[in-house]
Amino acid sequence: MKNEELSLKDLYFKFRDPETIKALAKEIKKEAKKLKEPMRVMEICGGHTHTIMKYGIKQLLPENIVFIHGPGCPVCVMPKERIDHAITLANQENIILATLGDMIRVPGSKSSLAKERAKGADIRPLHSTLDVLQIAKDNPDKKVVFFAIGFETTTPMTAALMKRAFSEGIKNIYYHINHVLVPPPMRAIMDGGEAKINAFIGPSHVSVIIGAKSYEFLVNDYKTPVVVAGFEPVDVMESILMLVRQKIKNEPKVEIQYKRATTYEGNILAQKMIDEFMEVRDTFRWRGLGDIPKSALKLKDEYAEFDAEKIYADVLPDKPIDDHKLCICGKILKGLANPTDCPVFATACTPSSPLGSCMVSDEGACNAYYRYGR
Repeated sequence: MKNEELSLKDLYFKFRDPETIKALAKEIKKEAKKLKEPMRVMEICGGHTHTIMKYGIKQLLPENIVFIHGPGCPVCVMPKERIDHAITLANQENIILATLGDMIRVPGSKSSLAKERAKGADIRPLHSTLDVLQIAKDNPDKKVVFFAIGFETTTPMTAALMKRAFSEGIKNIYYHINHVLVPPPMRAIMDGGEAKINAFIGPSHVSVIIGAKSYEFLVNDYKTPVVVAGFEPVDVMESILMLVRQKIKNEPKVEIQYKRATTYEGNILAQKMIDEFMEVRDTFRWRGLGDIPKSALKLKDEYAEFDAEKIYADVLPDKPIDDHKLCICGKILKGLANPTDCPVFATACTPSSPLGSCMVSDEGACNAYYRYGR
């Protein structure tokens, strides 16, 4: 019997099949003629923005379907004062600061973690949250501060780190929690009314954790349809078709296109693990969106002895810091502008020398336009 190995291409090819994409585009164009008004759809997740730009999905759709890019990039929505928190902590005596990926290059008010690392601060970029355990074990005389960032997708990993650290008796890990929540900014954008959105593509991996039920308020309060979509181009195209058909029937609801990973209830085990260690903050300041109530998490009071935000409160900046005057990242995150509207896009602001956070992250809209849309 021939032994056939499953390749990576076998797993994703059908989700990128050109003929399937063309067939969906043809069906969307046919159905979109029945729309009574343009469909202005916000894709919340930066991963969707990159898929849309990389595969030319905008060019495949009729003119009465418009994409509006949302605040679904956790690095992009961090205000400068929170970046300054990380920089300040990294420069404290006897501290190793560890954080994930793109945070290293995000500019704060005067510097970045990358620049501070070049000056000698002990800053460790992580491939996995659990790498913090080994860093702490290898440096028992140091305080290891984990600067935790991300939406609901990465929050369970921070909770898992805490669970492991406590079970193994590791006491030199401290946590600066910057986990933010997706539904509150969606409500804030709808309440603002400036972006004129009438459909949403729900985020993939966030929805795996929190479940599609989390978007029911958009249907109930704003009569706006939502389809939770996967990241591949066929996923996005099928989701657009589902949204168009909802709009034609004038029957808004929450649907799941990404059924291979998302359920209505979400990952209950992950939700319980998060609830064990964290609780909702009263408010959190988002870059571009301002203060949004109940939109982020913090450590529970019972873990205050490991809360870097409390332990170092006296040295951490607490005043809001505005973005660079030429940067329009805030407007982009609100869905009020496209990256190409920015006067410094692809000139003074590039991925190698970013002025704003939307250009830094792999999930940022400016980064996507720079890579695929010029």
